[in-house]
Amino acid sequence: MGYNLELIDILVLVIYFIFVVWFGLRYSKKGSSSTDNYFLAGRNMTWPIIGFSLFAASISSTTLIGKSGDAYSTGIAVFNYDLISVLVMVFFAMFFLPFYIKSGIFTIPEFLEKRFDVRSRYYFSFITLLGSTFLDAAGALYAAALLMKLVFPTLSIIELSVIFAIIVAAYTIPGGLSAAIRVDLIQGIILLVGTFILTFLVMQNGGIDYLKELLLKEDLMMKLIRPMNDSSVPWLGMIVGIPILGFYFWGNNQVLVQRVLTAKSVDHGRKGILMVGFLTVLILFVIIFPAVIGKHLFPGLEKNDMIYPKLVIEIMPVGILGLMLAAMVAALTSSLSALLNSVATLFTMDFYVKAKKKTSQKEQVIVGKIVSIIVLILALVWIPFLAKFDSLLKYYQEMLTYIAPPVVAVFFLGIFWKRINRHGAFWGLMGGALMAITTVFLKIVFNYELLGDFHFLLKVPFYFIGSSLIIIIVSLLSTPDDSEKIKDFIWTRKIYQEETEELKGTPFYKNFRFWSIVLIVFCFTVLFMYQ
Repeated sequence: MGYNLELIDILVLVIYFIFVVWFGLRYSKKGSSSTDNYFLAGRNMTWPIIGFSLFAASISSTTLIGKSGDAYSTGIAVFNYDLISVLVMVFFAMFFLPFYIKSGIFTIPEFLEKRFDVRSRYYFSFITLLGSTFLDAAGALYAAALLMKLVFPTLSIIELSVIFAIIVAAYTIPGGLSAAIRVDLIQGIILLVGTFILTFLVMQNGGIDYLKELLLKEDLMMKLIRPMNDSSVPWLGMIVGIPILGFYFWGNNQVLVQRVLTAKSVDHGRKGILMVGFLTVLILFVIIFPAVIGKHLFPGLEKNDMIYPKLVIEIMPVGILGLMLAAMVAALTSSLSALLNSVATLFTMDFYVKAKKKTSQKEQVIVGKIVSIIVLILALVWIPFLAKFDSLLKYYQEMLTYIAPPVVAVFFLGIFWKRINRHGAFWGLMGGALMAITTVFLKIVFNYELLGDFHFLLKVPFYFIGSSLIIIIVSLLSTPDDSEKIKDFIWTRKIYQEETEELKGTPFYKNFRFWSIVLIVFCFTVLFMYQ
């Protein structure tokens, strides 16, 4: 599919790119002044900025391109990943976030060192760097290039990927997270406006009648709860698989959690998470529903991942088309800018500063910038391999199935059980890695599925339970950690009671617990409506 944009649409795109780079560079000097400013935006962000920034950063290639492609082929069940993850966000904000912010960490692996030891920190930081480079960075560049290939068919995927890499690098690398967050705020707003406009136009083009028809026929396309043999999201996988992957994405993912670490207080961090929870529910209406309607408007697409770009280019009128293309590019570049800063932080704080004890803040910032450039180059080199997967979503989910469970097990057991020690955590991570490597090796070399040929969501709890057993057994068979050293990283009922006392007298509309309940009720209402 190739299209010729009108001059006004091209102007909108060009003006958008220029504006984004200019707006980001405005904060370059301030962002580079110290490690706190460059890596964590001065730790002074308020909840609305955190919320919009998180939303823009979370709408990655797997969301905009991958999930819409999955919805096109199998229906709304793919939204379960978002719906269950919103419930996970509430849990994360309630129990884990305060520990992250109060500990003053720069990276999530750094928290593992504070709770356990440096071995766990190095391992988790290493696999996060690999995942950010070969899953997220390469995926974001590939998706953006795939989109622009429609309107610039003479350019190759690699050439377009290079262009996007340069655009994002232009404001992210000089200004750090301070620049990235402020650009994300603008891009989050543009994304919401653009997706709402597209949804409205798709509904006007017979979309409402088509959705009504599917609902009246009780078509499987409009059901969130699916049978066990469903290829998209079997009901049991929704219960036992998605929560683990969702927690890894929102609670252990440096790319997203780093934005929460910029909060000026725990309360602002929590409200930022809850805000992005409400915004995430909108994905059903502005991404999933239009993709389902796309099945009616444009049946038989050769590649499912192209449905959302197809809708944009076919449905959007002249002028607004340029805005919507800008919105889609905003989503993809936001996720890329987020992970560039996160990998720069990870390498600098978890490896470089550890290896070279006496480093100035200026030197650390310079190292972070160099790492960002290297990651972009590696991601560009990896892009040709991505084209071999059926969809971006399948590629991302399959990799996450192996990476996430051991890490989530370590964090959960470490926070809620003081008897879990540094040896248990490290060997639990190693055991999880061994299971993952064995699974991938058998699949690639012998085409053999270690746990059987069934849905990957149903495999997730096996990796989680296996790692948990190793963590528990090794911990119980070895000497407990110093209770005085780890007491500030263990959740207790006393913490909940102290928070309850602090919230007394707070108006309900300013109480994060009230909005947590509202968000939970909202999620279950949606689940009930489309069961």
